[in-house]
Amino acid sequence: MSRPNIIRRSRGFGLIELMVAMTVALLLTAATLTLYLDMSRANTELARSNAQMENGRLAIKLLRDDLQHAGFWNGFVPAFDDLTASGVPGDYPSAIPAPCAAFSTWTAATRSNLIGVPVQLYADVPSGCESMLPDKLPNSDVLVVRHLQACVAGVGNCEADISGKLYWQTSSCEGENRYLLATTGFSLSRRDCSTRAEKRRYVNHIYYLRSFAVTRGDGIPTLMRSSFDLDGGALVQQAAVPLIEGIEGMRFAFGVDNLSDSNAPVNYSAAVAWANPNNRVSPTNRGDGVADSVCRSSTPCSLDQLVNTVLVEIHLLVRNVEPSAGYRSDKTYRLGEQSVGPFSDGFVRHVYSSSVRLVNVSARRETP
Repeated sequence: MSRPNIIRRSRGFGLIELMVAMTVALLLTAATLTLYLDMSRANTELARSNAQMENGRLAIKLLRDDLQHAGFWNGFVPAFDDLTASGVPGDYPSAIPAPCAAFSTWTAATRSNLIGVPVQLYADVPSGCESMLPDKLPNSDVLVVRHLQACVAGVGNCEADISGKLYWQTSSCEGENRYLLATTGFSLSRRDCSTRAEKRRYVNHIYYLRSFAVTRGDGIPTLMRSSFDLDGGALVQQAAVPLIEGIEGMRFAFGVDNLSDSNAPVNYSAAVAWANPNNRVSPTNRGDGVADSVCRSSTPCSLDQLVNTVLVEIHLLVRNVEPSAGYRSDKTYRLGEQSVGPFSDGFVRHVYSSSVRLVNVSARRETP
């Protein structure tokens, strides 16, 4: 019997099978690429959102920290705001101080005005500050904050005591001047009248928003700050430096304490009047530390309103530094009394707001 002739043949992919395999591979590759691109876009947007939140919160914190120190004069209290003082106060501010005036132009009245007006608010660049605050972003406020440095010059991590800079001393010794704001002659004493009183640097900060569309070309709105410091031997307001990018809108509202706890208006042209002179818990012509009215840059705050400011509302509009492809929004944003938007430029935005009590002013007015 003969064996069957078995022919074995090896067969590969046919054309149809090859095309099907290629199609499946292309679909898998496209799906993988789409997933990667979606994840990449999501990560990019998340990074932008995180950066925006960080910028907004950092800007709020920076402004809050500075405002919380406004009116800090290291134990010195102006006579007009001192409930223990007798007689008519003689140091009530006579004018709104010029924020950028050089130290060489200061007089005794200038010093009293600066001490009595720790915060100021402007809708535009203040006169005399044009070179320090260039390219201001339209429809945004300018804020001025004054106080002493929280640390003692040359102690710990505080800036060294530098000759020629502007420092402050508060005297606790009977018979000495109550304070000294100068560059030399620091001889005031503590309570024992022999130990030299500490020196703290004078701080005058001006905040505003700047667009770099002209100077840098990127058009990113940025929170800027100018400081009062030594420049070539002269004490002047310095050109502002960038702090935080993406701050596109900035508005403030000042809470004004212009009524006593008996609802009578404040009156600094007279001595403190007490509802009951025996217990002295309710002055009828001095504020009580609580805001009774509001002033804004849209209607410039008067001298009396600035002197009696005890609260500051902060409103910031913060945008992503880069636009998001395909993003559109019909939102409007509320910055205090101002509404802005909608925008169609692809930038994601968010409003950050906070209220700051000026403790160094309001706490002086509180009574039991």
